Amino acid sequence: MQKISKTMKINPNAPVKQAKQIMIYATPEKVWAVLTDINHWVNWNDRITQAQASQTPRVGVRFDWKVNGAKIKSVLHSVEINKSFGWSGTTFGGSAIHNWYLSAQNGGTLVNVEESMEGWLVYLFKNKMNKDLEKDMQFWLEMLKKECEK
Repeated sequence: MQKISKTMKINPNAPVKQAKQIMIYATPEKVWAVLTDINHWVNWNDRITQAQASQTPRVGVRFDWKVNGAKIKSVLHSVEINKSFGWSGTTFGGSAIHNWYLSAQNGGTLVNVEESMEGWLVYLFKNKMNKDLEKDMQFWLEMLKKECEK
């Protein structure tokens, strides 16, 4: 199994960083299946208008997507089945590290998500971007929960 390397942790000193969690009443296997099906993100997350991965998720797979109008080029750095899923991504003026962690709890799955963003544009707009990231992360968690609990 793939393990997360130290270099793929979020940057605790980044100008923009957020972490959130949610309890989803579905198995980790169900949450994993929904979360890692990149090509279907557009079906359940309205803020994602494009997402395309040409291969099954594994470390090193690249994918392109568009969220809130921003085009992002990403590469998977962590794929531990039913446990962790993460990528790094770049867009104009910034880069990010994004990680999901799943753990079985009380008949469901506790989902933790974290992200750090840095770059010149991110630094310039760090206050707004921190607020936006917090809202987007909460929205994504709520949409994931809704999709998994259907």
